[in-house]
Amino acid sequence: MKKNNKKKNDDQKVSVSDFLNQELVDKLKAVKKDLTVEQQEKEAELERRKIEERKQREKNKSFEELLGESNLSWKDFK
Repeated sequence: MKKNNKKKNDDQKVSVSDFLNQELVDKLKAVKKDLTVEQQEKEAELERRKIEERKQREKNKSFEELLGESNLSWKDFK
């Protein structure tokens, strides 16, 4: 029974990288790292673009929109 448990533990420790060439594993890890960096750059660019669009919308608001967003009331200045 003890031998059976040891064999199961050995089977669980086996990974895909054990069956692949080390160079191939290294290349796959490099590709994964590159894709992660690329994804982070895309997310940063998207966030920067959203901020820029928000600034442009704020800059191009009409007087009516600015007045509507204002919390001032003419009644306070009577």
